[in-house]
Amino acid sequence: DNWAFLYAQRLALKQELPLHVCFCLVPKFLDATIRHYGFMLKGLREVAEECAELNIPFHLLLGYAKDVLPAFVVERGVGGLVTDFCPLRLPRQWVEDVRERLPEDVPFAQVDAHNIVPCWVASPKQEYSARTIRGKIHAQLPEFLTEFPPVIRHPYPPSCPAEPIAWEACYSSLQVDRTVKEVEWATPGTSAGLAVLQSFLTERLKSFGSHRNDPNKAALSNLSPWFHFGQVSTQRAILEVQKHRGKYKESVDAFVEEAVVRRELAENFCYYNENYDSVQGAYDWAQTTLKLHAKDKRPFLYKLQELEQGTTHDPLWNAAQLQMVREGKMHGFLRMYWAKKILEWTRSPEEALQFAIYLNDHYELDGRDPNGYVGKLQDGDMGRGGCCLWSICGIHDQGWAERAVFGKIRYMNYAGCKRKFDVDQFERRYAP
Repeated sequence: DNWAFLYAQRLALKQELPLHVCFCLVPKFLDATIRHYGFMLKGLREVAEECAELNIPFHLLLGYAKDVLPAFVVERGVGGLVTDFCPLRLPRQWVEDVRERLPEDVPFAQVDAHNIVPCWVASPKQEYSARTIRGKIHAQLPEFLTEFPPVIRHPYPPSCPAEPIAWEACYSSLQVDRTVKEVEWATPGTSAGLAVLQSFLTERLKSFGSHRNDPNKAALSNLSPWFHFGQVSTQRAILEVQKHRGKYKESVDAFVEEAVVRRELAENFCYYNENYDSVQGAYDWAQTTLKLHAKDKRPFLYKLQELEQGTTHDPLWNAAQLQMVREGKMHGFLRMYWAKKILEWTRSPEEALQFAIYLNDHYELDGRDPNGYVGKLQDGDMGRGGCCLWSICGIHDQGWAERAVFGKIRYMNYAGCKRKFDVDQFERRYAP
């Protein structure tokens, strides 16, 4: 279910050439820990096995793409290179670095395989809100939301096979925090991810429309880790979910809104706004209001370590933080509350954003993702991420009644959460 892979195979078949798949394993990436790398590497083992069955060698290259990939292309006499797309600064830089170092006669193509409507096709500019992008995406879905053609067993074998992968050496090459342990509830890899999708369709989809904002109810898809690591395609999930529209129209429409419109809105923002992870990326009205209230007295001030350990005065906030630390996933509704309180309890909007992004990227399995920097999540599984700029800087939102610290940024409080769901039940579940 990967359009870049499918395109590459189509090119290879046309030229009657072997096809190679390479993954460049970098020693560190933003605030990722062994929790994230473990999930990714276990998923890649499954990819390696599937490739072997398809007669396609899979190569795991240790190091940055610019240092290992051009040499591989030259050594193997590779005739063309196809890569996937990610709108974040670092992966875009990796693509640029490879492009500069490739032999001139090797064509290099990029395919947006992780959005349904390719990012640059959906819109040629930064969109203001879900309202402005929704129509553009829906208009293009008939063209892009189609069934995947099958990958076939590749008929042209490579002249020399892939070297066996030393998985243990992969782990020891990493320069990451090993104290944040892998989680037990989420089994990495495509087959496990598709099983989660299946359980969503049969058990949870029916209540997604009505209960997705209640952290005590099992109504979410829980698919975000597999989406984030490319182990399950969002497009596959949407194709399967839509088969249930006749029975659960409200749930299906809500899921499509979050997994397609909101998710691709976040990608649009990161692609067209280079300040997607800083206050400078916010709209003028939001920057102005935050500046105006930057010196307001904060009711509480916490250091990063106190937030990380979940030792604030607010038991709901602590429970949400501990859920993220233990499970690598915080409920979507609480992610909004969680990030807004960080704005209220830190010295400045800049510090709030820095802390929120660090905690999100360090603990959430689906951190370091466009939806973590920007997305407004209600499901949290779909859109994923800490919705940091939505919560703290009002991105894709509007101005609200002015108040201390927040200015015109949308406010959320404990009493509001109590009206929405049984806060005590959630606090008991994630007690320190």
